Amino acid sequence: MTDRVASARPVRILLADDQPLLRTGFRMVLGAEGDLDVVAEAGDGLEAVELSRRLLPDVVLMDIRMPRMDGVTATRAIVDARLPVRVLVLTTFDLDEYVVGALRAGASGFLAKDVPAEELIAAIRTVAGGDAVVAPRILRRLLDRFADLLPDPAATPSAVLSTLTDREREVLVQVARGLSNAEIAVALSVSETTIKTHVGHVLTKLRLRDRVQAVVLAYESGLVRPRA
Repeated sequence: MTDRVASARPVRILLADDQPLLRTGFRMVLGAEGDLDVVAEAGDGLEAVELSRRLLPDVVLMDIRMPRMDGVTATRAIVDARLPVRVLVLTTFDLDEYVVGALRAGASGFLAKDVPAEELIAAIRTVAGGDAVVAPRILRRLLDRFADLLPDPAATPSAVLSTLTDREREVLVQVARGLSNAEIAVALSVSETTIKTHVGHVLTKLRLRDRVQAVVLAYESGLVRPRA
C-alpha cells in the first residue's frame, strides 16, 4: 500500500448506492480532490461486485441496502474473491444491525451517510492506504444495541486470545475502545512506533485483516463487553 502513496496515482473509487442523487453528491465531493478518482458507479450490489472484478478499484463506497444483492453480501463476495479492493460501508442509523455483518464480511470500516465531507475524504485515504476506519462511538452504539448478535462471551473459548502477550491484550482493549495508535501510546506511556508494532503482532497472531476485525473480535471474545 505504501507504493500507492509514493506514486502520484489517484485513489480509484467505485460508488455503490441505489440512489442516483446520493451517488451524484458523492461524486461531486470526491471529484474536487486531486488524489481521488471516481471510476464507476453501481446501482446495486451485484453490479458493484461485477465492476469490482472488472475495474479493480482501490476502494468501494458500499451502501448496505440495495436491490439484487445487499451491501453485506457484496462485500463478502469481493473479500472472498481476494480482490485487491477494500470496502468502506456507508450506513444510516436505522440500518445499524447490518453493519456488524458487514464488518464480519471483511469491510475495512464504516461511516454514517451524513458524515462531513472532510471525514469521508480522510476515511477513503486511510482505507486506500491499507488501514481501517473505525468509528468508535458508532461501533460501541451498535454493539450495545445489537449485543444479542454476538456470541455469549462465557461460551466463547478464551483460547482465541491465548497467543497474545499481556501487553498485546492491553493494546487490543484500547483498539476496541476506538483509540488511535497515538492515543494508545499516550495511555500506555510508550512510543507510537511500539504501539504500531504491537498492533501488527495482534493482527498477525489472530489472523485478522485489520483493526476493524480486531475490534469485532475483542467484543466477540468477551475481552471487551457491550454495555460495559
